[in-house]
Amino acid sequence: MSMTLYDLCGADQSKRFSPTCWRAKMALSHKGVAFSTVATPFTKIREIDGGNAKTVPYLVDGDARITDSFDIAVYLDKKYPDGPALFDGPGDIATAKFIRAWANTSLNPIIVGLVVKNIHDVLAEPDQKYFRETREKALKARLEDVQTGREEKLEAFTKALTPLRTMLAEQPFIGGNAPRFADYIVFGSLKWLMSFADFDVLKSDDAVLAWFNAIDATYTGGN
Repeated sequence: MSMTLYDLCGADQSKRFSPTCWRAKMALSHKGVAFSTVATPFTKIREIDGGNAKTVPYLVDGDARITDSFDIAVYLDKKYPDGPALFDGPGDIATAKFIRAWANTSLNPIIVGLVVKNIHDVLAEPDQKYFRETREKALKARLEDVQTGREEKLEAFTKALTPLRTMLAEQPFIGGNAPRFADYIVFGSLKWLMSFADFDVLKSDDAVLAWFNAIDATYTGGN
């Protein structure tokens, strides 16, 4: 039976951009399991599965309902142990939690400053209203003001990727010789940024860009 993943979208339903949804989709693709996605705008999330969902990604697998991309990855390894592992044991799960904390606190806030208004602009009108109200309240500033000073923010983002760039000089993936869920955590953040950037995020010779492209090429799912 194919699993169903509810996936954040813009006014154009093919525009899928959530970093956490990309983490979940990469995990599903990695395991080689059949799944479909349901394009879900911000204002329709509360209607998922009879009102049971509060956020996306939201995975339906038979009677199972799993939210949070990390929980989805852990679930997939337990439910489908014969597929390629997303984690190499409990220690790898603990390490991936650190990578998640790093991406969420060091990368994602800079990404918001680079593309938050661009995200707003691809949403349908009801979602634009919701997005502006909630994000401006959280950021305590207008979206237009948040997304200023691109050069400085892009420089900060490049520097924030230094730990990954340094590691890639010694091995091709965070997971070692092949990607694991820790890679998909950081990939999700970069995919989010790449989906909206109307500028070069990384230099063509940056090892991080080669790493990103290598992972992007492995995805076998839909949008």
